[in-house]
Formats: sequence, structure tokens, C-alpha cells
Amino acid sequence: MYKVFVNNTPIILSTKKSIEGYITIPIKKVNFPVIIRDVLAKESEGENAKYHFYHKNEDKLVAHLYAKLPVVVAGGGKVYNTKMEILFIKRNGKWDLPKGKIEKKEHIETAAKREVEEETGVTDLEITKFLYKTYHVFKRNGAFRLKVTYWFEMKTTFDGKLVPQKNEGITKVRWKDKKKAKKALTDSYANIKKLFSHDYLT
Repeated sequence: MYKVFVNNTPIILSTKKSIEGYITIPIKKVNFPVIIRDVLAKESEGENAKYHFYHKNEDKLVAHLYAKLPVVVAGGGKVYNTKMEILFIKRNGKWDLPKGKIEKKEHIETAAKREVEEETGVTDLEITKFLYKTYHVFKRNGAFRLKVTYWFEMKTTFDGKLVPQKNEGITKVRWKDKKKAKKALTDSYANIKKLFSHDYLT
């Protein structure tokens, strides 16, 4: 099962023929822009749109998803320092984790580390493991796009000055301990919360 987030509303993709309470549409028949507009309209009215896209073959399910919207591939990091604090950025008024689009012919791990460095000023990054792949829809130049972000856990011994990349709309960069991280996640995005354990979200 996959979740594609439109703002904080998940659209479910699976190989199940139906999910109780959800409107199921074969993914080949999905008009993504129409669905996205409906999700956004319902969200603005305080309602939850519940859509489920179906295909019996998982590989084809993902292939059809990628064919529905232009795809932007990105890499990002959940970064820990020596105090086990986590690196957060504030962008568009929300707490987020550093991430960004890969460049042509760039390896995804290289891109993830580069984006963390550029957005926060943090260096000496070491990837410790792959965490998760998230999907969310965004709008650029009047068209909807699908961002697929590969997230990596990283560690660093860096203890220098944090520098927000202001030309990317980042206003703050902060190390946050568990208590502050839990508070930040109450003002974050659903796909970012997926990178944290239940203990952080309760």
C-alpha cells in the first residue's frame, strides 16, 4: 500500500479491490488533477476526501502513478547530532526536514546530503540507513506534480552555525531534542510525521 499526500490528505494506492469507506477507482481511469482539486476543496471546507486507487499488480500500480503526473525525485535527511537532537527547518510557516531535487545524473544519496548542507549549513554528514520513500503532490507553474522523496537517516559531529537557505524560503534551522521535536511535528506535514515513531507522535 502507498499513500500520496495532497497537503495532509492521503490518497491510498493498493492492490486491494476495495477499502471500506473509500471511493475506489482503477488507477488507469484516474483523472488526477480532478481528484486533487476535489481533495483540496474538501480540505478547505474541513472535510476529508477518501480516495483509493487500485490495480491488481503492484508494479503496474506504481508505473501508472508515475505516468499520471510529472515526477520530481528528491532526497532528504533526518539528521542527528552527537546529542541525538534532530535537525529541523522552517519553510512556508511549517516545520519540515531538509530535502531537495536531485540534479541530472546525481546519485540519490549524494543529492540528499548536498540538499541538507545547502539548506542548513550542516556538514560532515554520514548516511546511516535508508528510511522511507514519501509521495506528495505540489503545484508549480500552474501544473500539479508528484514529488517522490527518498529519506535517509544521517548523523553528524557538526556543531557550527546553522544557516537557513533563505532563497529556498527557509526562515529557521534548529536542532530539536525529543520534547521540541514532538512539538514541531504538531505543526508539520503528514508525510514528515511518517518518518517518526509512534512515541514521537503521542
